[in-house]
Amino acid sequence: MSPIVTLTLNPAIDQTVVLDALEPGSVHRASAVRSHAGGKGVNVACCLADWGLPVTATGILGADNDAPFTQVLSRKGIADRFVRIPGETRTNLKLLDRRTGDTTDVNLPGLAVTADSLDAARAILLDHASADALVVLAGSLPGTLAPETYADLAARLKGRGARVVLDASGPPLAAALAARPEALPFAVKPNRHELEEWAGHPLPTLTDVLAAALNLRDLGIPIVVISLGAEGALFLTREGAVQARPPDIAVASTVGAGDALVAGLVAALRVGLDLDATARLAMAFAAGKLTRAGASLPPRDTVEALMRAVRVAPAGPVGL
Repeated sequence: MSPIVTLTLNPAIDQTVVLDALEPGSVHRASAVRSHAGGKGVNVACCLADWGLPVTATGILGADNDAPFTQVLSRKGIADRFVRIPGETRTNLKLLDRRTGDTTDVNLPGLAVTADSLDAARAILLDHASADALVVLAGSLPGTLAPETYADLAARLKGRGARVVLDASGPPLAAALAARPEALPFAVKPNRHELEEWAGHPLPTLTDVLAAALNLRDLGIPIVVISLGAEGALFLTREGAVQARPPDIAVASTVGAGDALVAGLVAALRVGLDLDATARLAMAFAAGKLTRAGASLPPRDTVEALMRAVRVAPAGPVGL
């Protein structure tokens, strides 16, 4: 089976502060606070491990506070191939409003990653990227790295026969999507706002989102997934396009739902599911994550039940 590797170059310790209601400019008393090792690639790896798949996680961590990462990777049986450098991994604050269910993120600056540190992480990544490996490049980049970092990595990985799944935003996403056709990622998962940034204009309707997603697919990217929040997600391949909507669930936290969606996509790609089943499994991962705090899935039978309850319908006929 295809090896799975995730890369997180700008990880974070996610500290979620639970508030009864978030009122800007007011003093708040938190009803709870919880912390966990995070970063998109770490979250994806955790969900895949919960599903029972072997995963290798790499990237760059601050050596001074790497204990939360070491512990969670060990507990979930994830191969830890992170490069440690001097300093502390950043902490990101997430303010959860229990009244509305919304989360307000305050993301702090990351480590000052040097060229030597990137070289070390790249070497580990390429060493694990055998032919047909599934490699997830996910999250923001430290400010010291060029926006073209993911584009360069994707080109190198594709040269080794790996399938690259990219979940990024802003200039790093734009740079990767502007690559020559043979260097484009195998799959991308922007959300609606990130797709609007790439398109250069608002996408107020689902038809607009679908048209922009089709443009993205027609660049030569085999799989395009657009996450839409409560509306679910669009999934586009050469087979067509579908919209998957989650079942009705009690939402505990929206943090990491997009990462779980990516994990479900990777799990589906690993076993070669068709478009409909891929959409169902990816959405079931996301829905399962919504019911829990932290980067974890519920038990496998719960995810399978959610998969059966996901609603999938054609998302055409624009340009199909």
